[in-house]
Amino acid sequence: MAFEVYKPRGERAEKAPMVSFSKSSIVLNNVAREKLGAQHVELAYDRDAHIIRIRAMEEGGMQIKKTKVFGKGFFKHFNISPRGKYEARFDENDRALYVQLDGTVENS
Repeated sequence: MAFEVYKPRGERAEKAPMVSFSKSSIVLNNVAREKLGAQHVELAYDRDAHIIRIRAMEEGGMQIKKTKVFGKGFFKHFNISPRGKYEARFDENDRALYVQLDGTVENS
């Protein structure tokens, strides 16, 4: 027999940082923005692993406007067209979010 345990709403797990991609922007949820703790980010892409890095910057870089980073130029430069919502992994040492593009949570 395979039993599944019921967990009441009051015992929620910590929410994950989520990153959504549209045609021209990157949207960070509250958890992602809190973990980065910055108003500016640096965007980078690993072509071989298909991973986008969003690293916190004290100054310079691209500005987070409310919840968005306008990334049309970034997408065009690397010839990528991610769509949908992805869970990100946060690295405290790098102060960066890593988004694996192969694992979509939701498609838009």
